[in-house]
Amino acid sequence: MSGLFLILFFTLPGRVQAEQDLGVPDQSGILSVQVENDMWGNGTDRHYTHGTRISYLSSEETPAWLQRAAAFVPVFSRRGHLRTSYAIGQSIFTPEDITRKDLIEDELPYAGWLYGAIGLISDHRVRDGSLRSGRLDSLELNLGVVGPSALAEGTQSFVHKVVDAPQPQGWRNQLRDELGIMLIYDRQWQAQYVSEVYGMGVDLTAHVGGTLGNIMTSLSCGTTLRFGRDLPSDYGPPSIRPSLPGSGFFRPTRDFGWYIFAGVEGRYVAYSIFLDGNTFHSSHSVDREPWVGDIQVGLVLTWEDVRLSFTNIFRSDEFAEQKTSTEFGSISLSLRF
Repeated sequence: MSGLFLILFFTLPGRVQAEQDLGVPDQSGILSVQVENDMWGNGTDRHYTHGTRISYLSSEETPAWLQRAAAFVPVFSRRGHLRTSYAIGQSIFTPEDITRKDLIEDELPYAGWLYGAIGLISDHRVRDGSLRSGRLDSLELNLGVVGPSALAEGTQSFVHKVVDAPQPQGWRNQLRDELGIMLIYDRQWQAQYVSEVYGMGVDLTAHVGGTLGNIMTSLSCGTTLRFGRDLPSDYGPPSIRPSLPGSGFFRPTRDFGWYIFAGVEGRYVAYSIFLDGNTFHSSHSVDREPWVGDIQVGLVLTWEDVRLSFTNIFRSDEFAEQKTSTEFGSISLSLRF
């Protein structure tokens, strides 16, 4: 009986909204809050231990000056529906043993990254019956600071006090203050089949991208497979870089939607301040592994103007001295208004 209930829950059409005409500009903005933490993965603080990002994606109206700036990036397409993105975020990195006060030479440096971001996305989609294809270009500029001014020590100490976890003891060994800049570009290609009966579908999205700056310089490529209901609403859940890209926006075509997904990504990392240490000062560093891979699996739920996602990320070794794997969870909540 319970199995039958689940089948009905996920397949009954319910009250279906008329599918939105993707040729008509979307007048809604999207506010998203993302939290990533290794407590939901390996259950301990190590490596990339926490990330928070609050972002706002505009309606399909963008300032002319930003479109002109994007024209200097020849790979960015401005032919699709354009949206402007704004964000603030903080990422925290620690060694595996946070109870030690001394400098741990063969473990990841303590570091924090506090930043603001502005970006532009271009969404171009074509529909031919139940077959759909799409392309999403994302361009984002991050500006911020690494070091004590990133306030990572205070953030981690406060959270650990609230959840009654051990207090970190080694933040005096963190990277020094350094202004940071990072330009991020991604292009995603989506091929999608959607059933006209229940709105169930499957799609495959390939992507290539890269980052350039003194925070991280890298190249990446990967693919994501999804199965569920109301797939045309987005390109996957949002993420905090570096990770597989999704889309900050969602445009539901039904009252209720859901999908499960799995993705893989490979990255060539030419430089990372969190591994190589400060750019202009002598600091703690580890031997960076240039090739890094990610595997992610998760679930996304949409209910009218709300999207909720749960993702688990498994990351290969990022430095030669690494003793344990990196695993963390991600939760995001998005609201259209």
